[in-house]
Amino acid sequence: MLALSRLQSVPTNYNRSGVLGRCRLSVLYRLLRLSLIQPSLGTQMRWKNRNIRELAHIVCGDADHFRYRSSCYITEFFQDCDLDYAHDGSTRWAWVASRLEEVLALPHPSPSVPPDAFVRIIRAILDKGEAQEGDSDRNKALAALNAVLAREGWEAFYDEHGLGQLRHNATNTIAQIANPHRPLTPAEVERQAQLNTYLDKCSEDELIEEVLLPLFRQLGFHRITAAGHKDKALEYGKDVWMKYTLPTLHVLYFGIQAKKGKLDSAGIGKPGSANVAEIHNQVNMMLGHEIFDSELNRRVLVDHAFIVAGGEITKQARNWLGNKLDATKRSQIMFMDRHDILNLFIVTNLPLPKNALPPKQIFAPFDDDIPF
Repeated sequence: MLALSRLQSVPTNYNRSGVLGRCRLSVLYRLLRLSLIQPSLGTQMRWKNRNIRELAHIVCGDADHFRYRSSCYITEFFQDCDLDYAHDGSTRWAWVASRLEEVLALPHPSPSVPPDAFVRIIRAILDKGEAQEGDSDRNKALAALNAVLAREGWEAFYDEHGLGQLRHNATNTIAQIANPHRPLTPAEVERQAQLNTYLDKCSEDELIEEVLLPLFRQLGFHRITAAGHKDKALEYGKDVWMKYTLPTLHVLYFGIQAKKGKLDSAGIGKPGSANVAEIHNQVNMMLGHEIFDSELNRRVLVDHAFIVAGGEITKQARNWLGNKLDATKRSQIMFMDRHDILNLFIVTNLPLPKNALPPKQIFAPFDDDIPF
């Protein structure tokens, strides 16, 4: 425990330039683009033997409300989960338990996000097409599975599309196989259009509180603190600051400067857009001002700054800001525009803000003509 506490308290803003700084930026850039971070090969999920056995019985169909699987169907089950396992004819539950242990030992982003293969197994178990007699909606199967998962700190549930999902109870993180560059389903395209319309009309505070905070929390950032716009004197160039813990237990600090509309390099600000010169001043202030981390009881500097725009960030604005900043600060800046926000928000399956949902249609109960 002493070694762990020392690792957690290691300062991470001592080397802002050079190879280490560029490596950090590269790793975290991939995190925001792919909603994943490079896995640590030394970490693995360890479950109690009792829970592994019970989950194996569920996969085999020995438990009530689950489809029974003989040897060939067990092999088929794992192949459907993109796992190259073939049952060798030994005791079914014991063989499946061994394969589940192998899956849990695969690399994964963090303790709150299991390996992708395990997520696929849970989704296959909860496939609504395998409903058994007396459990057409699979509520009984879901309850039986959650009785096992809860002992390890997880909860399974069905999302709005009827797809099985897995949530980490302690962090409320939903395990996702997220890739913002994959083709979207028709339902996701519809949700993306609704969110796009919402971003056109929302305020800057709503962009931060209803969209950015849930998004970054889902991506694994924590201690997310929004300064808001009521205390402008206390912002010091950042609307939000937050922390991210690497698999090595080192901590990086991030600041966010958010603008509702378009970010351009025009000499005169146009309605609905912000001038990049204003962002330049705020970024310099953000990177130079310390924040107080109450968990460590000390003041720290921001390692990286996100410039987030609810509209477009033009190439001219990016280039102008890059030329104005020196090489050290330039490596600390990352951009997110509306396109990035829309893709990440949709593929991580976050619920849309309340005001982004279409109004419910209310039908009058007596809309027919009176028959007399």
